[in-house]
Amino acid sequence: MLRMPGMQAEMLRRAEVIKGVAESISPVDENSPDPGHYQRSWEAGSTSRGGRRRDRAVGYVRNTAYYARWVEYGTERVPAHHVLLRAAQIGGRN
Repeated sequence: MLRMPGMQAEMLRRAEVIKGVAESISPVDENSPDPGHYQRSWEAGSTSRGGRRRDRAVGYVRNTAYYARWVEYGTERVPAHHVLLRAAQIGGRN
């Protein structure tokens, strides 16, 4: 039951909801060479080979911008934005 197509579709639906929230709350630096790159770099997907034992459907959300981890967790000069954390908290309710 954990790998059924319906379960994988539901995990993808939930990941898409979280992705939509992440896109809407992503910071945009108007002074950068490519404003909005971080916001456009969100991806969502699902697989039936997830979990610790690779025996269940999972959904995932990720940002492909090379600097995404610095936006999420911050640096000593830049505060953390916690975009994915906040998106999961908000979008995970739907």
